[in-house]
Amino acid sequence: MLTSNYSHSCLLGRLKQLVLSRNVLFATFDSKFHFFSPVQSSSSKLTFLKFSIIAEQRSSFFTVQKMSSSEKELYLSMSLEEKRKEYSIKGKPVTLDQVATWPAYAVAQNFPPKSTDSREFSVNGDHNQRISIFRGDITSLEIDCIVNAANKELQGGGGVDGAIHRAAGHNLLQSECRKLGGCDVGDAKITGGYRLPARYIIHTVGPVGEKPDKLRSCYKRCLEVMKENQLKSIAFPCVSTGIYHYPNDAAADVVLSTVREWMDRDSYSKEVERIIFCLFMDEDVKCYHRLLPKYFPLE
Repeated sequence: MLTSNYSHSCLLGRLKQLVLSRNVLFATFDSKFHFFSPVQSSSSKLTFLKFSIIAEQRSSFFTVQKMSSSEKELYLSMSLEEKRKEYSIKGKPVTLDQVATWPAYAVAQNFPPKSTDSREFSVNGDHNQRISIFRGDITSLEIDCIVNAANKELQGGGGVDGAIHRAAGHNLLQSECRKLGGCDVGDAKITGGYRLPARYIIHTVGPVGEKPDKLRSCYKRCLEVMKENQLKSIAFPCVSTGIYHYPNDAAADVVLSTVREWMDRDSYSKEVERIIFCLFMDEDVKCYHRLLPKYFPLE
């Protein structure tokens, strides 16, 4: 049961309008009242998307009970045009073609062509075209999946975790997270993206303090989950830095070495369109500027 904070009269009028139009499949409450019109799809999907709605008066509020699920499948089945109407982000979504590849970014930032570190990794132009730095809001990215720096209970929290929950729709996301039984440090689990531009969220729990093996496991598991679900674009925040006190420079070194080694080893990397490092703090930007030419040299 999900209770709205909409007034009795407002909901009564809207429900009456929907009943008269016979043009609603689903209603739920998150931060607002959502209605979805019938989706043009195969007969099996249309059957799956048939929902029953019960509305009953409770004092000056309405309670709406969804008789069958799932919200996740409903959002995933929407066309891009339909989904965009449900985005809760501020401003416009950022599409993949608006995120510069690593070589294009390096040119724009006037990077020196060679790393100042000793050469450990060979030049791989194919890898370089699949890597990006993005300075901005990770919740704005309209890609296959974004990574959430989650807590073990997957309950949402502060920082990027809270921002992702708010943008996806806290109640919508939590209804799925509660079924996952939490997540261990170094592991990763996937949910729908709901009202985010990203189709999916991969939740990973980073270590508190400098624990390279656990942080490496976070990124490896996220890449494995991406592969298992045949997703082709992913964006990472800086996991475990900030309030988890992993040193920024050391974390960036672990992250970039892990991603480079995975791309060298796993053939699925050739199916991946983009691996994006979403950076917020100036300190992280400096770390990635210094280390990217080491792990992904341009020439």
